Amino acid sequence: MTKTKTVFTCQNCGYQSPKWSGRCPDCANWNSFMEDESFLTSDSKERIFSRDEPVLLKDVSLEDSPRINVGIEELDRVLGGGLVSGSVILIGGDPGIGKSTIALEAANNLSKLGKKVLYVSGEESLKQTKLRAIRIGESFSDNFYIVNQTNLEEIIKCIDSLKPEIVILDSIQVVYNPVISSSAGTITQVRECAGALTQLAKLNNFSLILIGHVTKEGSLAGPKVLEHMVDTVLYFEGDRLSTYRILRSTKNRFGSTNEIGVFLMSAKGLEEVSNPSELFLSQRSKKATGSVVVSIFEGSRTLLVEIQALVSKAGFNVVRRRSQGIDYNRFLLLVAVLEKRLGLPLADKDIFINVAGGINVDDPAADLGIVLSIASSLKDKEISQDFAIIGEVGLSAEVRSVSNCLLRVKEAQKLGFKNIILPKFNLKEVDNKQLKQKDISFCAVESVREALQLVL
Repeated sequence: MTKTKTVFTCQNCGYQSPKWSGRCPDCANWNSFMEDESFLTSDSKERIFSRDEPVLLKDVSLEDSPRINVGIEELDRVLGGGLVSGSVILIGGDPGIGKSTIALEAANNLSKLGKKVLYVSGEESLKQTKLRAIRIGESFSDNFYIVNQTNLEEIIKCIDSLKPEIVILDSIQVVYNPVISSSAGTITQVRECAGALTQLAKLNNFSLILIGHVTKEGSLAGPKVLEHMVDTVLYFEGDRLSTYRILRSTKNRFGSTNEIGVFLMSAKGLEEVSNPSELFLSQRSKKATGSVVVSIFEGSRTLLVEIQALVSKAGFNVVRRRSQGIDYNRFLLLVAVLEKRLGLPLADKDIFINVAGGINVDDPAADLGIVLSIASSLKDKEISQDFAIIGEVGLSAEVRSVSNCLLRVKEAQKLGFKNIILPKFNLKEVDNKQLKQKDISFCAVESVREALQLVL
């Protein structure tokens, strides 16, 4: 017999309640509850694709689970070395930032490598998808299949009949299960469809790539459990009106979550950036106050980025503090250190800080560069273009040591920087013989005051 169950589900966090409420008690969002009526039958109540018997862990074979190189070096780096058979990957980002483009490029590369690929296009027709592929200059192989379908049962039939090695679904929010009465994109539909496809991917050992929409706050739309279901979660960062794209991993069961991939959006799609540091510094102004270059670490990659600061007198005694690419609370902490420990008059000043290139900096080694850029703009004195800054700043205005200092210095040397400001404790790690360059000098400092005296 068919049973009907009616609940009210929060469309933001997935919280369920037997009655409607104006405000979600879990996430505190207003007017987010929607009636969710599900019809459960004996067939749909328990969807089990297989029943596996327990086995000894020592008997589990790993011979048939090599990684699959996508053919896009930046994507392979973020994934931890390529796709893992049976893995489920969720790609999120703002509209127009490049999610479908990178999925199409990856599908085409994998098909050329002899992998059977099924691209499920739920938002575009077959002709629209082909026109986009032609526009970005992709050629087609005999292993690249595409279907325009949003019905979950029909998608499963296509997978069972074709038996692909890679399935790409664009996007999970438009897929619906006809057994469930709610419309596509609701919490229940997204959760059930993602769960069924994930179980099917694990059973048939094919890699599944899901493309997801994001909310106004920038988080993935749908229930938070969606991120727990998948193996890897990738986010595209950057302004869709800008040409730079940063692909960052926030969850990865098969690799590091600190890796990033850097892409350049062009008329031919997403192009890899082999030397991001050079790209980020290519448009740096020759003579500008408040501009410094810092060396940061992202996963296994060292990047040089430009930090820009602008300090101006506040109007009507109402100060404004804005940061772009740097944690706001960390920014306020460093401003307080400059005011309290160094006596800089910043209480009546507007302060704006920005990381050029649209990248988000979480590395504490950028602290010294941030305070020096603010001081440079305040005193209206420029810092020499030959300086690269490395160092973490403590609450007593001391410059603390950072990790992987030698790799940071080598990246600065590669781009032609002659003077490196670094913490005194890290000086013993740096050896000129290893750098194979005699004309590079190191300025070891113990405090922010010493660094200011060197550059200003």
